[in-house]
Amino acid sequence: MHETLWFLIIGAVLVFMGVAATTLRRLPVSAAMFYLAIGYGLGPRGLGLLHLDMAADAHLLRTLTEVALLVSLFTIGLRLRVGVLDKLWMVPLRLGFLAMLVTVPLVAVFCVYVLDLGWGPAVLLAAILAPTDPVLAHDVQVHDPGDHDLLRFALSGEGGLNDGIALPFAMAGLALCAAQAAGADMPAGDALKLAGAAVWGILGAIAIGGLLGWVTTHAVAWLRTRHAHALGLEGFFALGLIGLSFGAAQLAQTYGFLAVFAAGVSMRRVEYRASGGASPRETIGTVDSKDVDKTASDPVKAHAFMTESVLGFTIELERIAEVAIMAMVGNVLATLNAPLFTWQAIALIAVLFLLVRPASVGISLAGSAAVPTQRRLMSWFGIRGVGSFYYLAYSLENGPAADVKPLMPLALAVVAASVVIHGVSATPLMNRYRRLRRTEG
Repeated sequence: MHETLWFLIIGAVLVFMGVAATTLRRLPVSAAMFYLAIGYGLGPRGLGLLHLDMAADAHLLRTLTEVALLVSLFTIGLRLRVGVLDKLWMVPLRLGFLAMLVTVPLVAVFCVYVLDLGWGPAVLLAAILAPTDPVLAHDVQVHDPGDHDLLRFALSGEGGLNDGIALPFAMAGLALCAAQAAGADMPAGDALKLAGAAVWGILGAIAIGGLLGWVTTHAVAWLRTRHAHALGLEGFFALGLIGLSFGAAQLAQTYGFLAVFAAGVSMRRVEYRASGGASPRETIGTVDSKDVDKTASDPVKAHAFMTESVLGFTIELERIAEVAIMAMVGNVLATLNAPLFTWQAIALIAVLFLLVRPASVGISLAGSAAVPTQRRLMSWFGIRGVGSFYYLAYSLENGPAADVKPLMPLALAVVAASVVIHGVSATPLMNRYRRLRRTEG
């Protein structure tokens, strides 16, 4: 009976969201809010069907969240259809790198001097909360590969970049915690090693992901157009490229998240050049449903057809992953023993959303092409969610429990607040932004 109930619940949730998705896009709510509530309701304070403990189940939660992030990062990379040297990249690069460098120290200082944390836990918490979310920001992301709006492109690119860039900050926080537990300061040599590893981790990951995306995409297109082989099963190809990129990056001791994002960007870049700048839909044209393989092996259409098929597959996977991960977050909230919204958590939420995020965006975008309206919205939509949940699980799995466990309520409170606050505000603010852009145009 217990197994049957699970089938009924999961089936009902998926059918409901499939039917209600269009309606939800018009309302000031997000799907993530529903999934969060469902996960909470399945916990001990509701139906009592699921009991996930953030600390005890850290490995499982980290692994599942990692898979969800990999799919989402690859999907974001496929959506960003501009040349790698296009000036449009400058804003997401600034947000992904410079804003991170501003966010972590500001949050850490606040945690030390206001929340009374040690420097190790403070830096670790700042690293956990630094990455913006690539999974939950549907309303503010690029919707199709032809969308070159600076706001949506910047927020999408930022989410693709900073989930990987947060890793060296998390490792620095863990190293500081270990040093403090041993009653010593972090040696200067260790700090230099971390800095060197971070540089290699970033540059190496981008190179590995970009190369694998380029090689595999060209290879499959060559097999299709020259020999009519490797047709169909785009989902296998997508998952294979994600796995290869992540595995190769990890083997080379670089940042797997960045490599997977770079692989998606590279695959889209190959399609962009093959299509001659025309949109994928224009390149593909009408597809004969009775002879799909003809389109897939057409030298003119093969790249666009393959890339769009992979994108459609990964978008569906991303949506399913969102259901699972946000339900897990909701369930963890239901099983948390410590109080969630304490004055410390509320103060941290307010400082992060209203002071740190605007300051980091303002500093990183000084002199950029973003107009004031876009900068204000970028300052607001620093959505925290799956990335922060991943780094919390990662820290619990790899760090000293005495330092990391007290951070759980603070980090989870920020994630829950972001899901609700940003979820409620995304639709009306983006609708207003679209009206302003049409008026200006």
